[in-house]
Amino acid sequence: MTADQTMLALAEQTEAEFMFQYEAGAPTDVRAALGMTATRMGGGVVLSMRHDPTGYWSKALGFGVDEPVTADLIAAVCDFYRAEATPAAVLQIAPDLLPADWDDICARENITGGSTWVKLAAEIDTLRPGRTDLRVGPVPPDLHGQWASVVLRCFGMPEQHLGPMLAGAVRDPRFHPYAAWDGDEMVAAANLFVHGTVASLNTGATVPSHRGRGAQSALLTARAAAAARAGCLWVVSETGRPDPGSSNPSLSNMLRVGLTPLYERRNWVWRAEPAGS
Repeated sequence: MTADQTMLALAEQTEAEFMFQYEAGAPTDVRAALGMTATRMGGGVVLSMRHDPTGYWSKALGFGVDEPVTADLIAAVCDFYRAEATPAAVLQIAPDLLPADWDDICARENITGGSTWVKLAAEIDTLRPGRTDLRVGPVPPDLHGQWASVVLRCFGMPEQHLGPMLAGAVRDPRFHPYAAWDGDEMVAAANLFVHGTVASLNTGATVPSHRGRGAQSALLTARAAAAARAGCLWVVSETGRPDPGSSNPSLSNMLRVGLTPLYERRNWVWRAEPAGS
């Protein structure tokens, strides 16, 4: 396996693991209310939220590293979603790991192309520091609920059920939630997930009133330092690719501190019913 292939594998597996822990770590009552099921399959993870109020949380990812992506594997993933009565889900597979017959698989399983994300990575000791006039630091356990609230409000997601899910997940010691404060007010949030020698920088969000003040750049720096202290050598992250003529501030922040794009990965959308039916 080449260095690029190794980094691709680490990036995909780390994202799959933190997403699995986000959902598998939800309290029992939240899992029941949202119709949540998480399983491992074919070297990846398959996550279902039957009553997802956002359309974000049902996804399958991490495939193609331990086992090849095959028609039988994708059929099994889609059968899982059908059995869970999941209306739709997103399959996230690195482009180099898609099989030659992917178009045929998509046609057979009712999968269509969606938006595209950028996967980025960097060696920790190559990152440039980001600065802000806000106070940045780890979030203590008694503020996990507030941290989850900031994340969800910034992403336009409802706090009912999802708030306890996020707050419950970060009790896992591999998660390290961080925030930025303006005085006593928490105005930005982000998370770190440590996975062996690789750390994921994820869940970055800033309230509208405090955007443009360097909160996310500083949070990237603080989390990278925490990852280094935990023994990590690399950090990885992902964010949406902007449309032509537009920008994505999250991507700009990552590039500014020194993360480098590895590849662009399309979101493949499976639906229980054909689109428009």
